[in-house]
Amino acid sequence: MVKMKELANSLKELEEQLVVCIRCGMCQSVCPLFDRTRKEADVARGKLALLDGLGKNLFTNPNGVSERLNRCLLCGSCAANCPSGVNVVEIFIKARAILAEFKGLSPAKKLIFRKMLSNPETFDKLTEWAGKFQNIFTKQDKNAQGTSCARVVSPLFGDRHFLPMSNKPFHSSKSYNKNSSDISEESTSIINTNAGKSGLKVAFFTGCIIDKIFPHIGKDVIDVFGFHGVGLYIPTGQGCCGIPALASGDMKSFEKLVEYHIQLFNEEKFDYLVTACATCTSTIKKLWPSIYKGSASKTREKIKELSHKTLDINQFLVNKVKVLSEYAEVKMDGDSIRSEHIVTYHDPCHLKKSLGVFKEPRILIKASGNKLVEMEGCDKCCGMGGSFNLYHYDISSEIGQIKSKNIADTNCNVVATGCPACMVQISDMLAKKNLNIKVCHPIELYAKALRK
Repeated sequence: MVKMKELANSLKELEEQLVVCIRCGMCQSVCPLFDRTRKEADVARGKLALLDGLGKNLFTNPNGVSERLNRCLLCGSCAANCPSGVNVVEIFIKARAILAEFKGLSPAKKLIFRKMLSNPETFDKLTEWAGKFQNIFTKQDKNAQGTSCARVVSPLFGDRHFLPMSNKPFHSSKSYNKNSSDISEESTSIINTNAGKSGLKVAFFTGCIIDKIFPHIGKDVIDVFGFHGVGLYIPTGQGCCGIPALASGDMKSFEKLVEYHIQLFNEEKFDYLVTACATCTSTIKKLWPSIYKGSASKTREKIKELSHKTLDINQFLVNKVKVLSEYAEVKMDGDSIRSEHIVTYHDPCHLKKSLGVFKEPRILIKASGNKLVEMEGCDKCCGMGGSFNLYHYDISSEIGQIKSKNIADTNCNVVATGCPACMVQISDMLAKKNLNIKVCHPIELYAKALRK
């Protein structure tokens, strides 16, 4: 009972945020999980009620509450549509951390987060090793998505069609540095160029999935910034933004990664921190300053400063570089544009709902000379949700199949999205249906257009 009182006291820090919820049920209409299960405990209102009851000692089942909290995509649909302005995602993340501290992390999570993920050098070596031997256990599908599947039935892979890791991750290549002075193997940056005609210099936060699965996106970023005369700084040794650890309630690993990257990006001056990953952008801009609890005031100030500088790459190119005024005007001609591809666009939850970025990727797609056809439910969650996909693949797949149908109904041959995690999920769903639709990032389409 003493521990339960301590837990209730810890949950009191959420009390001011919890009371904002008026239990109107608006979240039911937009929650992708509730849409599939129709269970009150799966919707934001139900979860908030459970937290409130646990904090007031109305019941004593922290394990049950924790289980329900983890049945959440953290997509932010509820928060984006809440008439009372309840910051549901922040509440759930803080509650997960409180409950994880109360219960303790499992040995497996301690190993993954504290020994691997929070140590970028170790994580890089392990994933590079795994990439070299992945073909022993997997075989490549013959489809437009380039996915692979398990050679034998496996509880780990199930019936997933997953994108394989690159043989050469982005961070391991020095050949990308063609526009700056030669960099030795001991250099602290993959690339470091001065601002050109744009007068701007940015730092690029790579993100795990681009680094290890989509390194060509990183190459496209370098080419696009080079074309527009944007100085570019990409430090070596980058790691995870911390969202996997944070979503599992591991504040220790999250804060370690935040402090690590604050120090890493403090080595060079730049105007903006740009990412091509919606989740990384949202995490750095919104969650680093609101969740980090470290005691060092200088670190908190640097987090706040970096947060203000952080932009999604579509947002940066359209709003800061003004790609339309420099290049795209000659490429766009309304409906008469001669399109190489019919492209539809999926809005990542962390980009539209969290950051309000949705026009810019569409502008970039059109600026690339492609015809954009909107799908039904373009801003509906694809069902990925990070670790949600690992623990609840059946529901994740159900939600994803709705997305794949909406994509196919547009008769497109390309679906673009600004989140690498969404790219992984959508590739899986399209592969299941054997649909000949390529999945890409808007920056890939734009970089290809610039090379013509």
